[in-house]
Amino acid sequence: MKTELRGTRTTPISLQNPSLLSSAQSSLSGALKGCLGSLDGGCIEKLLLHCASALESNDVTLAQQVMWVLNNVASAVGDPNQRLTSWFLRALISRASRVCPTAMNFNGSNTLLQRRLMSVTELAGYVDLIPWHRFGFCASNSAIFKAIEGCPKVHILDFSITHCMQWPTLIDALGKREGGPPSLRISVPSWRPHVPPLLNVSSEEVGLRLANFAKLREVLFEFNVIEDHTSSSEESSSFHYDSLLSKLNPATLNLRDDEVLVINCQNWIRYLPDEQQGCARDAFLEIIKGLNPRIIIIVDEDSDLGASSLTSRITTCFNYLWIPFDALETFLPKDSTQRIEYEADIGHKIENIIGFEGIQRIERLESGIKLCQRMKNSCFLSVPFDEETVGEVKLLLDEHASGWGMKKDEDMLVLTWKGHNSVYATAWAPCVFED
Repeated sequence: MKTELRGTRTTPISLQNPSLLSSAQSSLSGALKGCLGSLDGGCIEKLLLHCASALESNDVTLAQQVMWVLNNVASAVGDPNQRLTSWFLRALISRASRVCPTAMNFNGSNTLLQRRLMSVTELAGYVDLIPWHRFGFCASNSAIFKAIEGCPKVHILDFSITHCMQWPTLIDALGKREGGPPSLRISVPSWRPHVPPLLNVSSEEVGLRLANFAKLREVLFEFNVIEDHTSSSEESSSFHYDSLLSKLNPATLNLRDDEVLVINCQNWIRYLPDEQQGCARDAFLEIIKGLNPRIIIIVDEDSDLGASSLTSRITTCFNYLWIPFDALETFLPKDSTQRIEYEADIGHKIENIIGFEGIQRIERLESGIKLCQRMKNSCFLSVPFDEETVGEVKLLLDEHASGWGMKKDEDMLVLTWKGHNSVYATAWAPCVFED
């Protein structure tokens, strides 16, 4: 991550009043000028923190000075640090434009709001690009397959942001199950946080495609969309968690006594608010525990990005989200459209983490270690991943760059990039207390 940055900036950030930044060069402090000669990852991080501190103290002049330096480093088609910096700079200017709109107005700020819609084929390519999502799919499907062994009827309650891309692999495995496949029912909520990846077809259309695939694999299949008529599909800044919790009951979910219930959460729990005791995350866990599932799978990114302090979030975010930028560098050219679009989706996340506060800041990751403690506090027992699952994940990672690895960490399987934690996968079951 501490790679030196060389080369010139080819894609500048466009400012409404660029003279403010260019004039700031002459008044740069010695410490900031000293960074110009050796802008490695560590120096960029310091600059970002200087800028954040200036914004938090309403020091517009200092913020402009630091942004001038960052603007001369950032490049959307540079090396990984330059590309990452360009998105942090956009996020900081977006934040500053709300504090001091006359001095700071980012012409390109609306680009993040124009989020692209993918076709199913494009989404498949997106998921396959790096193992960021496939790692969780593989570990989860293997654990689910083992948990429902011998069960004739299975109901999966799916909370995810990847539009059921996980399930064809499981359906294929169930079709080959010794003794014949179970009947499979998958239920998904109609509402989701308005974050990438976004699909250009409805959940119902996704369900039809899954049904056709299941028919080819001779798996009896049913797909249900849990409707929520109180929320808007266009809502981007607030997730209707209160409405969600009200829908998680046996009647609305149409739970059946002869079905085994599986609950799958992929990159999703982070969008439930966690700012206060008795938060929506704990309420969600308490409710799903009451549904008596056979197994609960939770997969998410392994980082803590929920701090109230902007500087803390910048440090953690910068030292975490360099991972996908660095991984993409290993196999895609700098001007690759696929790479630029993938990074733009990460940029949307960065803007939310850095640029917003309160209910508008919906990206609130917690680390795997904290999640595991939350699960234990809610009276769930860890379900260990067996060696067969570990082997399947290793085979998956062999298809990708050598920098990807996997480790067992207490109750988790963890995807790593060059030794750094990226994504965790965990499996849980409700505690059963004897009377």
